[in-house]
Amino acid sequence: MDTIFAEATPPGRGGVSVFRVSGPRARAVLEDLAGPAERSRETCLRGLRDQDELIDRALVVWFQKGQSFTGEEVSEFHLHGAPVIGKRLEEAFLHLGLRRAEAGEFTRRAFVNGQISLADAEGLADLLAAETEAQRRLAMKAADGEIGRVANEMRKKLIRAGALVEVSIDFADEEVPDEVPGEVLDLIGQTRAEIAGLLKTYPATERLRQGYEVAIIGPPNAGKSTLLNRIAQRDVALVSDIAGTTRDIIELRLDLRGLPVTLLDTAGLRDSADLVERMGVERARKRADDADLRIHLSVDGTWQDGFKPGDLVLRSKDDEATDGDSVSGLTGKGVESLLDRLYDELRHRAADSGLISHKRQAEALERAYQALDVDEIAAPEILAEAIRQGNTALLSVVGLIGAEDYLDEIFSSFCIGK
Repeated sequence: MDTIFAEATPPGRGGVSVFRVSGPRARAVLEDLAGPAERSRETCLRGLRDQDELIDRALVVWFQKGQSFTGEEVSEFHLHGAPVIGKRLEEAFLHLGLRRAEAGEFTRRAFVNGQISLADAEGLADLLAAETEAQRRLAMKAADGEIGRVANEMRKKLIRAGALVEVSIDFADEEVPDEVPGEVLDLIGQTRAEIAGLLKTYPATERLRQGYEVAIIGPPNAGKSTLLNRIAQRDVALVSDIAGTTRDIIELRLDLRGLPVTLLDTAGLRDSADLVERMGVERARKRADDADLRIHLSVDGTWQDGFKPGDLVLRSKDDEATDGDSVSGLTGKGVESLLDRLYDELRHRAADSGLISHKRQAEALERAYQALDVDEIAAPEILAEAIRQGNTALLSVVGLIGAEDYLDEIFSSFCIGK
């Protein structure tokens, strides 16, 4: 493989800039610039020189093969965070024949070298993209290998079941304990039950990973944009007494006590002769219907269709808002109560989340579940094939089989330097 490099910290001015080098020449490059690297993982303060020119004084560390994140030789350079210093070091790397890393190439090499599983890599991508505490916790479990551990425990059951079936096939003419077939079916049943549990929680887990969408809907001039601005504590949406001001959907990303929420300010729902407004209303209805839940606002108690379980219904423009069923974006009365109710509803949905949060993982589990759907009186040969297919599907959950189709899609979501 080429020896690659990239800045691992965000570009720009800062206290420290970290550059990472990975590949067969990582140690040689460090020694060319900073002198001998004596011990793996030992941090040293060295002067970095290229063609006898001092670039900077930096902390350097070298990781021998097998002891780094990528599994390859890796060297790191912790520089002062001036962009001009980083640019000069990059010139030195290029002069020494290194190649700039592509997005996600370090993590991809970690996967190829067996340092992490594909499920671990997906968890790491989610961790880097996490915006709330709930998303961080979910991603951390995956990045820490929890999916692989769960899949491995299920595979142990299938390996045991497969061995028992093979015994009954290979020694069909000899005496085999009567309890063997019963144990096989019991192990298969246990595995299917565990898979079913993971699949049951998948929709809630995926929604938590992606974030919840909550649409604010109602007729024109119901106070939707004013409420959005009050929650944002800044002017996100244009507010006017003229009906139909909001034409397109305005989004506000919100960390609601650790839960990721996107509030949608939508066009006022009404019939209109204005073509552009009609298009906005159509978009509003479609987006609201697809949202996880809706906040219905009305000034006069006239409500539109489209109520679904969990939706919140409020009287708007109630400047006093003395009860929990009314709100005023202008004064802020009732807003905290609204957010409390919204959090409680989404918290209950998040409580149903589990571990599997990616479609690829869920599809692999579904294949395993279907493969293990066997009859109690199935012949040993049929049981053996079902177990083999189930085991193969579980291997694909963590990317040990059939990962090639997903690599570009997964690692393209990473930033340069990761």
